[in-house]
This record gives sequence, structure tokens and C-alpha cells, in this order.
Amino acid sequence: MIEVPGVFEIPITIKKNIKKYDAFIALGCVIKGQTPHFDFISQSSINAIMNLSIDNKKPIGNGIITCLNLNQAKVRKKKGAEATKAILSILSQ
Repeated sequence: MIEVPGVFEIPITIKKNIKKYDAFIALGCVIKGQTPHFDFISQSSINAIMNLSIDNKKPIGNGIITCLNLNQAKVRKKKGAEATKAILSILSQ
């Protein structure tokens, strides 16, 4: 596991470690606040992760959830397990 300060730092951390691992699972949660920062962080992080996966031909599971509030985040907390299952499926092919 590699910890990062926030979701925005996930892509650069994956990029720095892309040759060390066969796959990655990006986990995080972005909760909407009062500013458009939520939209920018969410979209740019997810796009960067997808580009890293395609450019490096490495599977990267997207377990980053975007939520409007904490209750929604609690309901969606199992998305990380779904991303993990998807990556394990790809690696077993």
C-alpha cells in the first residue's frame, strides 16, 4: 500500500511506481463541497489514471468514489472491493 495526501496525488504516485508493480488499485473518496474544486479534482484524477493505464498497458482499478455527502460515501464504500475484483480478473487472463 502506498499512501498519498489526497486523490489528486494518486496519478503521480502511480507514475513514479509504474515499473515496480503489475497493477494498481486507486482508492479514495472526494466529497463535494461548496466550490467547483470537487469537479476539477475528480475528473482530472480519473482521466490521469485512465491515461496511465492505457499508456503503460497496466491495469489500474478505479476505486475512487465521488460523493455529495458523507452518508453517500458510507453507502458506496465497497467500490474498492469491486475495483480489486476487476483487477484480479484482468491479471488472471
